[in-house]
Amino acid sequence: MSEEKKKHIKIEDEKNEAEEVKAEESKAPEEEAPEETAGEEKAGEAEAAEKAAADEKAAAEAESERYMRLMAEFQNYKRRAAKEKTDTLQYANEKIVGDLLPVIDNFERALATETDDLEGYAKGMQLIFEQFMKALENAGVEEIKAMDEEFDPNVHNAVMTDNIEDKDDGKITKVLQKGYKLRDKVVRPSMVAVNKK
Repeated sequence: MSEEKKKHIKIEDEKNEAEEVKAEESKAPEEEAPEETAGEEKAGEAEAAEKAAADEKAAAEAESERYMRLMAEFQNYKRRAAKEKTDTLQYANEKIVGDLLPVIDNFERALATETDDLEGYAKGMQLIFEQFMKALENAGVEEIKAMDEEFDPNVHNAVMTDNIEDKDDGKITKVLQKGYKLRDKVVRPSMVAVNKK
């Protein structure tokens, strides 16, 4: 081979080598770029995981705080309800006591009065008694009807029997002690005598 051809091949080989080096160099940054991108992706994932963990922790703290607040409110409610119940029990009779105080005043006035007029005194006592019964009636207390009624063990307490011919069997013949109801509840049953033939 001639010298010139050898030079020409050598130049071409050098050109090819230079092109290959350039090609490799141009490939190398491309390969590095995906590594950089993967590193950025990993960093982004780690950052997202940290943010998710922080959000989860904040949500748990908020839920815990909400729970504590709810428990405190419930404890306050229980205390208030217990106080209201105690107050209700202690002052449940306040209204009836207020209605009975004027009756007590009238009794005291009647007892303090010196009089020879027994008829007027008896009439005054009758008026006080009526005032007293009216106060009880306003509180929901009513007398249980018993005389000449059919015996009812739910509201009457039979303590003796009578044998009266012109009365039906099971009818009440005497009321020994009056009974009273507070609305629908029997406070004291009537103590009665019942006819038994």
